Amino acid sequence: MSNTLTPAHAIAMRQMTDADLAAVLSAERASHLAPWSEAIFRDCLRAGYCCLVAERAGEAIGHAVMSVAAGECHVLNLCVVPQAQGRGLGRRLLRRLLALARRRDVDTAFLEVRASNRRAIALYRSEGFDEIGLRKDYYPGVDRKDGGREDALMMARAL
Repeated sequence: MSNTLTPAHAIAMRQMTDADLAAVLSAERASHLAPWSEAIFRDCLRAGYCCLVAERAGEAIGHAVMSVAAGECHVLNLCVVPQAQGRGLGRRLLRRLLALARRRDVDTAFLEVRASNRRAIALYRSEGFDEIGLRKDYYPGVDRKDGGREDALMMARAL
């Protein structure tokens, strides 16, 4: 199987709606150690955040959420289902978010990422994000015998 998405794997990206939440929650649970709840997604939709869904053959295989305010954006969630990872969809979602941010006159993009998520960190660095700080104990601990929490790298880039 190819590492890139080809026309045969046509991906459609569109604005997320309430009707997408069941599929988005399923993708979220399959992809994240500490998945967002339905209430969080509903709050993001209600607040008017940029919420995208990526579909292939009518099936949601990824999603992304970003807030925009005061010339800044914050990538809050970027998710690709495990079976579609490693083929460029996360990069496409991220680039779409950043393009939308530029249209809203955003000059700086921010995000947090689990310090252990090397693949995501590599993606963000390759897209021009730099580490700007560390949030200690930011993420819920998962599979840790001590029940501890995990640090987040804070990253940013100019748009």
